[in-house]
Amino acid sequence: MQLVVFLLVFPFLWIISILPYRLFYAFSDFVFFLVYHVVGYRKEVVLNNLKLVFPNKDKEELLGIRKSFYHHMCDMFLEMVKTMALSKEKVKQRYHVTNIELLQKISRKKSILVVCSHYANWEWNVSINNYIDAKGYAVYQKIGNPYFDRLVKRIRAKWNTTPITTNETPKTVLYNERRNVRSVYGMVSDQSPMAQRAHYWSDFMGIKVPVYNGAEALARKLDLAVVFLKVSKVKRGNYEAEFIPITLSGGETKENEITEQFLRLTEQQIRDKPDYYLWTHRRWKHRDKVPAEFK
Repeated sequence: MQLVVFLLVFPFLWIISILPYRLFYAFSDFVFFLVYHVVGYRKEVVLNNLKLVFPNKDKEELLGIRKSFYHHMCDMFLEMVKTMALSKEKVKQRYHVTNIELLQKISRKKSILVVCSHYANWEWNVSINNYIDAKGYAVYQKIGNPYFDRLVKRIRAKWNTTPITTNETPKTVLYNERRNVRSVYGMVSDQSPMAQRAHYWSDFMGIKVPVYNGAEALARKLDLAVVFLKVSKVKRGNYEAEFIPITLSGGETKENEITEQFLRLTEQQIRDKPDYYLWTHRRWKHRDKVPAEFK
C-alpha cells in the first residue's frame, strides 16, 4: 500500500516541481484558499498559539498574522516540493548566504553543529553545503513511508548533503570526530520533546516548555562549534541566511548555555516577524506539566 501511495502521489509532486514560478505561486495561492478558507486546517491551534505568546496583541492583529502565516506556510511546503527540480545554480539565486566565509573559516578547525528553527524555509538550508568543503550532514526525522524517505534523501544528496536520522546522529558525529573528519551537521532544534523524556525545561516566548538539548550535549562532550542559522524571507520565494556563532568551543560552555542562546535567538527571530514561524506545531502543549525543579 505504501508503494501504491508513492506511485500515485509522486507524478503530481513532480509536475508541481517543474512549474514556472508564476504558475507555481498561483497554485500556492489556490492551495492557501483550500487550506485556510475551505478546510480551515488547524486555524484554532494557530490562533491559540499566537494568543499565548503575544498576549498584548489585539485579536485583529493576531488574525492578520495568522492569515499571513498560512500564505507563507503554503509557499514553504510547496517550495519543499520545488526542491525536486531545483538546480544548484537556481537555489543560489533564491537562497543567499551573507557570511558563508564564517562557516568556512570555522570548519577548517572544528566540526560544527548548525542549529536552526522551523522558520522561513528550513528545507533549502541544506543547500549551504554547496559552499563549503567540509562534509555536510542534514539531521531529519525518518519518514514512515520508505519510498518517500528514499526520495527525500535523494533530493538532499544532490546538494552534497548526507541525510542522517536523529538516532544516527550521535554515533555519526562520534565516528567522524575519532577519525578527525571535519564535518558540518545541520539540525532543526526547536521541536517539542515528550514531556516525560525531557531533561531540560526553559522559557520559550514567555512560556515554560520542554526543550531538546541533544545538540548541546554533543557540542560539550566533543568540543564542537555551534552556529545559529538565521534565515529571513526577503520576498516571496527568496531567502537570506546569516550565521551567528553561539560558541566556537562547546567544551568550554556552561550547562544549558548553548540551549539558552539558541532559544533566545529563535525568540528574537519570531518577534521580529512572527508570520514565518511554524505556528501549526503544538509547541506549548506541555506547559501545564512543568516539573517542580524547573518552575
